[in-house]
Amino acid sequence: MKTFSWRFIRVWQRNRDVFFRLWHSELPGAVAEPMIILLAMGFGLGAFIGLVNGGSYIEFIAPGIIASYGMYAAVFECTYGSFIRMEHQKTYDAIIATPLSIEDVTAGEIFWGATRSAMTGTLILIIAAAFQLVHSPWALLIPAVSLLGGLVFASMSVLYTSIIPSIYSFNYYFTLFITPMFFFSGVFFPLTSFPGLVQDLSWILPLTPLVYLTRGLVTGEMNGTLLMALGILIALVAVLFPISLASMRRRLMV
Repeated sequence: MKTFSWRFIRVWQRNRDVFFRLWHSELPGAVAEPMIILLAMGFGLGAFIGLVNGGSYIEFIAPGIIASYGMYAAVFECTYGSFIRMEHQKTYDAIIATPLSIEDVTAGEIFWGATRSAMTGTLILIIAAAFQLVHSPWALLIPAVSLLGGLVFASMSVLYTSIIPSIYSFNYYFTLFITPMFFFSGVFFPLTSFPGLVQDLSWILPLTPLVYLTRGLVTGEMNGTLLMALGILIALVAVLFPISLASMRRRLMV
């Protein structure tokens, strides 16, 4: 199987340059929505909820918001964004006419999606810190964890993008996978509040280990399960990344 070369960074740079030209139209929404949910759920619903895992409700959901909106940043970038660049703008066709390979293009897309995840996670972390919701210096590792999680979701999203026939097929991806994962991965409720079977199935969802790891870094509660969560994320990248490269090659060679 072919792999990517260092030239993938050119695709990453191209996407970065486009983003920083349009940041004023993208960034406000990317920050405002998670901030509104954090405040509305944390202070609104939190007023009717007692302590959760020894802290306030807003302290509980803050790490979940960091993780989940980092996920959304990578997913949107590597679904709608990638599909439009591939099918409508024909950006991929133009790039692979240069010395860059299909694998370089795919890797550049994935790493840019992961970068968007790290940027979003870092911004929400800063907001959470401003509201005094961060209680551990381990939280400084969250940008790196967001980048790792971004690699997972960017790889997964590029893989899905490479097999769908039209842009409307993303409705299935978001409605049947991303949205349920948002609610069943421990973002808003402790996994222990679910029945045993649901708890076990929740760990199949890639957002669950990312939320668990982010929450541990924010609170400073370090334990062996954090290593398990980290191992799951690394394993998912190791599996999904090469599959996405191969699948995108098949799509673009048709």
